[in-house]
Amino acid sequence: MKNTDRRKFIKSFTTGIAGSLVLPNLVVANDTSISKKWPRLKEEDTEAFWEAVKEQFVFAPRLRYFNNASLGPSPVSVQKAAEEFRKTLDGFPSKYMWGGWQQKKETVRENVAELFSVSKEEIALIHNTTEGINLIARSFDLKPGDEVILADHEHPSGTIPWEVWQESRGIKLVRPELPILPKNKEEIVEIYKKAITPKTKIISMCHIVNTNGMILPVKEVSKIAHEKGILVAVDGAQSAGMFKIDLHDLECDFYAASSHKWLFSPKGVGIFYAKKESQHHLKPLMVARGHTDSSIRRLENYNTRNLSEILGLGAAIEFYDEVGQQKIHQRSYELKSYFRSKIEGNPKFKLKTPPNDELSSAIQVVEVLGKNVSDVKKQLADEFNIDCRPMTGFNLNALRFSFAIYITKKDIDELVTILEKIA
Repeated sequence: MKNTDRRKFIKSFTTGIAGSLVLPNLVVANDTSISKKWPRLKEEDTEAFWEAVKEQFVFAPRLRYFNNASLGPSPVSVQKAAEEFRKTLDGFPSKYMWGGWQQKKETVRENVAELFSVSKEEIALIHNTTEGINLIARSFDLKPGDEVILADHEHPSGTIPWEVWQESRGIKLVRPELPILPKNKEEIVEIYKKAITPKTKIISMCHIVNTNGMILPVKEVSKIAHEKGILVAVDGAQSAGMFKIDLHDLECDFYAASSHKWLFSPKGVGIFYAKKESQHHLKPLMVARGHTDSSIRRLENYNTRNLSEILGLGAAIEFYDEVGQQKIHQRSYELKSYFRSKIEGNPKFKLKTPPNDELSSAIQVVEVLGKNVSDVKKQLADEFNIDCRPMTGFNLNALRFSFAIYITKKDIDELVTILEKIA
């Protein structure tokens, strides 16, 4: 976000808000000394910097949270902003629900668009990824015999909408099988290429699969698809915020993401991108007054909404920008590399996420050999207060760890020590 845009953002968010609100500088919950160090630390990329970032998140006592891929926390500054917005809304409900915050909402849209390097006219502010995939799957008047490609690693929320809205009408869902540990992205591209037939109309794919953290080659698949007149929809639930994303460069037609994971927004807020040239395919899931709006805003028209959470997304984008998009991108890969360096070569463990940086980032999955993953998960929770996700599908029998920006190298050292003890 440019400095002028940041000032515009801060001004728009602080105007008309009851009480005091600290934005955008990071709010430290327990250690004001770090707050004083922030002007110096923010120019660095050191462990001290990331320790300061960690202080912005407040977890339950003794909890070690490695489960960001399931649901992310909001930093203190975002929590405070959302709470102030709620108070303001309750103080004058009709004013702020219907028009009083219209420009502020548009500022959020602009800042989200800038984060993903697209136009604000290509961004809708929705509830979550599931809503976005439903919106896409329900929009098309496909005919019996038409085909939609959905690889076997899609999240249930990425497959069920297609099953309900399209397969039930006779559309064929093609389910190619992806390898757990591909050697390179070309291996995955070839699988999608072989799945395409003259009847293929849409490819719906994850950017990062939730099963083992594998990144799928959206850009390469989109190029192949568009050469054949096929549309590409992307489930970006696990990628949005983990690393830098230019949605125009990805070349997909649609991209849906939940901002309450790697962007740390309030819960129940999502982002939907539709390429300008592809928006005419889409129909709103809900219709109300204004449904004839030709802009992308017709896709988010619910009449009443929890606008406090939408504006809270704006505060989350501001927090994200304060930390630094490029720093977060690099940190995601740095933590991945650091964790793998501690695990690789140890005969007690087997990594089940591809090592190539083109194929994985801050989600890593590891099996404790000879142990049932459910038992290990329980032991981690009961004895060590570690929350992570056990993955049992695809014969993984492995633990999924999320290395978000509040995870430090010290946290990883402690995690690996505990895993070795259990093993």
